[in-house]
Amino acid sequence: MIRELPATPSLSSQFDAMRAASRHDQYPDWSVRADRLRRLRALVLDHQPALAEAIDADFTQRPRQETALLEVFPSIAGIDDALRHGKRWMRPRRAHTGLWFLPGRSRLVPQPLGVIGIVVPWNYPLYLAMGPLVGALVAGNRAMIKLSEYTPRFAALFEALIHRAFAPDEVAVINGDADVARQFCTLPFDHLLFTGSTAVGHEVMRAAATHLTPVTLELGGKSPAIIGPDADLEHAVERILVGKLVNAGQTCIAPDYVLVPNAQRERFVHAAVRCVARLYPDLARNGDYTSIISARHFARLQSMVSAAEAAGAQRVALSDAAPDAQARRFPPELLLDVPDDAMAMQEEIFGPVLPVVGYDTLDAAIGYVNARPRPLALYVFDRRRAHVDAVTQQTVAGGVTVNDTLFHIAQDDLPFGGVGASGMGVYHGAAGFETFSKLKPVFLQARLNGAGLLKPPYGKRFEAMLKLLIR
Repeated sequence: MIRELPATPSLSSQFDAMRAASRHDQYPDWSVRADRLRRLRALVLDHQPALAEAIDADFTQRPRQETALLEVFPSIAGIDDALRHGKRWMRPRRAHTGLWFLPGRSRLVPQPLGVIGIVVPWNYPLYLAMGPLVGALVAGNRAMIKLSEYTPRFAALFEALIHRAFAPDEVAVINGDADVARQFCTLPFDHLLFTGSTAVGHEVMRAAATHLTPVTLELGGKSPAIIGPDADLEHAVERILVGKLVNAGQTCIAPDYVLVPNAQRERFVHAAVRCVARLYPDLARNGDYTSIISARHFARLQSMVSAAEAAGAQRVALSDAAPDAQARRFPPELLLDVPDDAMAMQEEIFGPVLPVVGYDTLDAAIGYVNARPRPLALYVFDRRRAHVDAVTQQTVAGGVTVNDTLFHIAQDDLPFGGVGASGMGVYHGAAGFETFSKLKPVFLQARLNGAGLLKPPYGKRFEAMLKLLIR
C-alpha cells in the first residue's frame, strides 16, 4: 500500500527546502545519482499496470499497449541510457588552450544547476515527466514537477509513487489547476522546462523572466509530412497514419498536414481509407483507439472541421464510425482543399484530422513549409536520396524522421527540441545532461608562465609583447 500523503506545504516552502538541500550537496557523486535513477526505474516498472490504468481512466479510453510503447518503453530506455553513460558525462572535459597561454590548461567542469522545474502536459503524462526528470537527476539536480489537471488519476498516483520513492527535497510532484501552474512558473528555479502549447509557452516565458530563470520550451506547431515524387505511396500512407492516429492524434510531433503530389492525391485518399480499415477495424467498438482527453477538446475538433467545411474544404471520413461525444471518440478524417486561413491550417490540430495539400514540384512543397512557422517535427518520404537531402537541407525543423514518423524522439543520442515558434532548447541523453548542467569553464595557470610580463608599468617590453600578440 502507498502511504498517505502528508499535508502539502506551500509551493515556496517546498522550493526553499529543496534549494537548501541542493546547496548543501552541490555535487552529488555518481553513486547518489545512479541510486536516484534506479529508484525511478523501479517505480515505473513495478507500477506499470497501475500507471496505464490511471492514464486509461483519465482519457476514458487509451489502450495499455500505447502507454507501454509510447510512455513506459522510452522512459525506461532513457533511464538505462543515463545509467550507462552518466558517469562519463560527469567527468571534466579537456578544452583547447590558446598558444600564448601554454603551459596553462583549460577544461570544462559539468556542475548541477540546482533545482529544476518541469511542467508536464496531459497527452503523455508519464513520458513527458520522466524524460526531463531523468536529465535533471543524472546531472545531479533536484526536481519539482507540475502535472496537468487534465490527468487527475495519473497525477494522484504519480505523486504518491514519487513521495514513496524519494525524499521531499529530492523530487516533488505538484498537483493543482492553472493557478497553481502559474505560481509554479514564477518560482526562482535554476532551470524551467515546459512542454505544451505555443500560446501557454509565451506565458511561461514571461513568468520565468521575473527571476531570469533559463527556460527550455517544448511546444508544438504544424508538423508537415512530405510525400516525395518517388515515394512508396502505400508505405508512406501507413506510416503517416500510424504516427497521426496513435493517441488519437494528441501528440506534439504528430503529422499535422501532409503534402502530396497533385497527381497522387486521389491515390492517397483511397490508400488512407484502406489503411484505417486495417489499423482500426470496427472503429466504433475498437479498444485500440484512444479517446479525446476532454469535452472541451472534442468540441474544439468539431468546430475546427466544421469551420473548414464551411470555408470550402472537403471532408473525407476514413471510417464508418460516427463521432461519439459521450465517449469522446473522434473518428479519423482527411480535409481536402482547406483554405490557408482556416483554423485547421493555422493552429496545431492535436486530433485525428489530417489536411491534405497538393503540390506540383518538390521545390513548391519545400517553399510551402518554409513560408510557415518552424515546425517541431518534419517527415519526408522518398526513395531518392537527392529528394530526401533537398528537404532536410532546405527546411528548418526541430527534428526529422525519414520514411517514417515519430521515431526521432525515441533516439536517446539525438537531442529533442523545437526551433522558433515550436520551442527552444533541447534535452534527451547527453543533451539533457548538458541542458541541466553548467559546463563551468576553468583555466589552470601553470607554475611557470609569462603572465607576469603582462602588467603595468607599460614600457618597451610590454609594447614588444603586444606586437607578438596582435599581428
